Amino acid sequence: MGLRIEGEVERVNGKEMSYKEFVERYVEKKKPVVLTGLMDDWRGCIDWVSEDGKPNLLFFSTHFGKSIVQVADCSQREFTDQKRVEMSVSEFIDQWNDYSSKEHVNANGREDPGKSLLYLKDWHFVKEYPEYVAYRTPLFFSDDWLNLYLDSHHLHKDPDTFHGRNEIDCSDYRFVYMGKKGTWTPLHADVFRSYSWSANICGKKHWYFLSPAQCHHVFDRHVLYFRNTVFVDSHNICVLRNMKSSVYNILEDVSETTFPGFKKAIWLECIQEKNEIIFVPSGWYHQVHNLEDTISINHNWFNACNLSWVWKLLLEDYNEAKEYIEDIRDICDDFEGLCQRNLAANTGMNFSDFFIFATHFTFANLVQLYFLIEDCGYPISGQSAEADYLISNLVSIREIALEMRSIESLTECCSVLLDFREVLKNTKFLELCIAFDKTYMTIDEDSREGYNPRKPLRLDSQNLDFIRNFGKVSSPEDLITVIDNAAENLATEFGMGSLRSL
Repeated sequence: MGLRIEGEVERVNGKEMSYKEFVERYVEKKKPVVLTGLMDDWRGCIDWVSEDGKPNLLFFSTHFGKSIVQVADCSQREFTDQKRVEMSVSEFIDQWNDYSSKEHVNANGREDPGKSLLYLKDWHFVKEYPEYVAYRTPLFFSDDWLNLYLDSHHLHKDPDTFHGRNEIDCSDYRFVYMGKKGTWTPLHADVFRSYSWSANICGKKHWYFLSPAQCHHVFDRHVLYFRNTVFVDSHNICVLRNMKSSVYNILEDVSETTFPGFKKAIWLECIQEKNEIIFVPSGWYHQVHNLEDTISINHNWFNACNLSWVWKLLLEDYNEAKEYIEDIRDICDDFEGLCQRNLAANTGMNFSDFFIFATHFTFANLVQLYFLIEDCGYPISGQSAEADYLISNLVSIREIALEMRSIESLTECCSVLLDFREVLKNTKFLELCIAFDKTYMTIDEDSREGYNPRKPLRLDSQNLDFIRNFGKVSSPEDLITVIDNAAENLATEFGMGSLRSL
């Protein structure tokens, strides 16, 4: 079954575009784009690439060989993904070299499906080797709340239930990928419905994209499959979560009976060369094939612009999980807790995790906004891009909180109380605020000609007196109240009437 490919992804020189232009042209319009010119000074583009332009496998084996990584077998499907195994980087490279030294092409000139073609994925390289700076995140992707948060906090708050290396305990979403020619990633949308960016250190990739408006064509709304996530409740009842089936490989024959809408799907495609970066907006499904031996850097991230996508996914997955196990509600001691544990296991966080995350960034944005007004004397809007972004962030969080307060189960699962005065005593939160400040200083610098660097965020007893009164939060309604009260207080204290529009 052929694909209806009716366009290519735009390619632009990233050096010739400002942060504001990138947000307006691609982030807000939810358009993928290929960016050039942003990798010229990356150490990884030198150390990780041999003179012939291929991956420098010896360098990896010598310097990082003991790292334990996830490796996908591209020839074996396991549920919705490829089968994964763990091995050291040295073992992976040995198998890469062994595969390269043998003939794995059948009589038709294609890769022999009986041979394992391994693809190293999701290597948390930055966390494992913080002193080795292989690259720097481009400015366009720097407003990364997900990884800023994970640098100082855990995303999921149920350590008694989940252990080991998995999505929930994930240390960050900054990855290195390494794969031979022929390795590939099945059709998927990114975790949390986050944004992603992927930079080719070397090699070439073929991308196929499907917009959110088209993605219903790749789902079978009748056939259900099970994931390998099992929970046993107090009655020893095993509960499995169901999901709708989707196309696994768009380049194989796709059953018209199972996926009757597939032929209607309209795709975009592009070839990504070395030293090019692709931006993937939230909700875009994509399948990727390595046309050459390839090393890439991949980040998942979200911020105020797509936080609503994260909430929407959580709510959809929660409703599916709840509906599927509804028949055991009467015999389950903690039905809502079971739903939330299933949600966290399959999606990566639950309602409580998301609420805590949103509350921390509400506090961080308020701290930053107060500091700009009080310590730096910035105007509240119009003349400061930084202040405008912070206000926009708070508006987005407030809108999501308005949606969240209508969900009855949030009252049951969000038993946590966050007192802003106590949060301010937490060194991890202060680290988050400082990192957040550095990000927005850089964004503001890019937005203004003749920029005079302001002083960095200062958190001491004197300038914290005002923001200590932001209050306590234990529900979405509380979060809305904190934002509204803070806006009113800032407007009154500094004569900034425009803040009341929050």
